[in-house]
Amino acid sequence: MKISFENPDKVTGVLTLTIEEADYKENVEKTLKTYRKKANVPGFRPGQVPMGMIKKQFGTSVKVEEINKQLGEKIYGYIKENNIQMLGEPLPNTDKQKELDFEKENTFDFVFDIAIAPELNVELTSKDTIDYNDITVDDDLINRQIDMFASRAGHYDKVDEYKENDMLKGDLHELDDKGNTKEGGITVEAAVLMPNYIKVEDQKKLFDGTKLNDVIVFNPKKAYPESDVEVSSLLKISKEDAANVTSDFSYQVTEISRFVSAEVNQELFDQVYGQGNVKDEKDFREKIAEGLKVQLAVDSDFKFIQDVRSYLEKKVGKLTYPDALLKKIMLNNNKDKGEDFVEKNYENSVKELTWHLIKEQLVKANDIKIDDKDIKEAAKEAARAQFAQYGMTNIPDEYLENYASEMLKKQETVEGLADRSIERKLTDALKKVVKLKKKSVTLDDFNKMMEE
Repeated sequence: MKISFENPDKVTGVLTLTIEEADYKENVEKTLKTYRKKANVPGFRPGQVPMGMIKKQFGTSVKVEEINKQLGEKIYGYIKENNIQMLGEPLPNTDKQKELDFEKENTFDFVFDIAIAPELNVELTSKDTIDYNDITVDDDLINRQIDMFASRAGHYDKVDEYKENDMLKGDLHELDDKGNTKEGGITVEAAVLMPNYIKVEDQKKLFDGTKLNDVIVFNPKKAYPESDVEVSSLLKISKEDAANVTSDFSYQVTEISRFVSAEVNQELFDQVYGQGNVKDEKDFREKIAEGLKVQLAVDSDFKFIQDVRSYLEKKVGKLTYPDALLKKIMLNNNKDKGEDFVEKNYENSVKELTWHLIKEQLVKANDIKIDDKDIKEAAKEAARAQFAQYGMTNIPDEYLENYASEMLKKQETVEGLADRSIERKLTDALKKVVKLKKKSVTLDDFNKMMEE
């Protein structure tokens, strides 16, 4: 077997690989002998089928399979051994690749185009200054978190008179042109309605001061002029039918419910952090502050690594890529989406590729390594964050372990968690390497910054 590699412009390469009969003959014969032992052909005892018949039936396919196997092994072995930073997959060279006849020929030349990463040298030291935004955990933020906990633990009270944000329940009846209940018209019992979400002001005002058993006449189509979905949901009809409904409806109120947030007391403390873990409101606020600091540090770290990316992209400048070849590779990987997709997404794809190459060098320079334990911990953190979104902050570790184990059963999830683990370790390492220009910012200002 012979392999040669030409790399004239540093970012494209042509790899030529010659496979001769001696390279595959022994393995092909072994496979065919195995086929012969298992072959079940009428007129022959098991294992006694003539080899000529086996070769005629299976010889070419076994030969092709063995050649393809060796082709892959040798190409990637050569790439690795010679430290070639290949981008994507090798593509057959359309100009130099000759048509091959696997039945008649025994020596085969394969020619591949290979996209190669541009050379770049990335380094960060204490001479490099990067912003680090420390999100301030102030009283306003703690109060907002308390309001959220109290809201999630809240309940609905039955009241006699409607006020803004109350929820109504009542019976809907379609009316005719004279204002009477329409015979055979639409009727909905116990229809739920929140007037505060009505889009048109004059329709919304019809519900002001409504009391139990009052009857309000309104027009759903006028109340939700731009949303047949909301009309269909209220009237329990299809979206298509809702588009044609223009009638007024009577709505007799049978129930008024008002949401009441939970009191900030021991019951709420126990619900959020577990029985007896918080003694009073001061302790509650301190516990919230601790949790917020941990959550917001993750956001600060994310912004930091984004700033590192911007800083290094400017430092590296515009890199030269084998654009035509990369577009072919991208098209080959997205055959169902076509050339328009490639053209629209190529620039952004190259931008992401540049960051990937930069990050690879940073990971290597800082000796970042992860193992199964790191990935498992990342899964637990992801699970903890998901529960925290719903105000569930006191999840037992055993439950998190089980949840993480389920997440790790999916390969695509494992790959994402591995990337997250690497990025987290890289972030921690770079914060110690560069000079941090720390800035205290409010969460609102931080969020505005992230939107820019």
